[in-house]
Amino acid sequence: MARVFWDHQGVLLIDFMELGTTINAAAYCATLRRLQQSICNKQRRMLTSGVVLLHDNARPHSTASPDLTQSDFHLFLALKKWLGGQRVNTNEELQYTVTTLLNRQAATFFTESIGKLVHQYDKCFNGHGDYIEK
Repeated sequence: MARVFWDHQGVLLIDFMELGTTINAAAYCATLRRLQQSICNKQRRMLTSGVVLLHDNARPHSTASPDLTQSDFHLFLALKKWLGGQRVNTNEELQYTVTTLLNRQAATFFTESIGKLVHQYDKCFNGHGDYIEK
């Protein structure tokens, strides 16, 4: 499993879990520390103005609330298309391929997704939680 943290400029951190492991509090806290370090290395000014972390832990297709995470519908959908038809032989090769593909994306790819997110938030908040995508 890959956890991808990104902003409008690109990927901040890609965190791959070891095969057979599950996410627990200690593992997630360690990931957040790596994210903080990555932000310090890439975009230090973000930490002085504040960071908003959009965290969606709902299981796919099981929640009645709107899904406002763009990773599911923009990032991972594109990743699925990029990987279609490719053959990888090892977990390490897959991780390298995913990392390379995500890091090669232009900033416009990420900016477009953030723009969609703002639109979805507006619909949700202005509708007082009544959100239906038509």
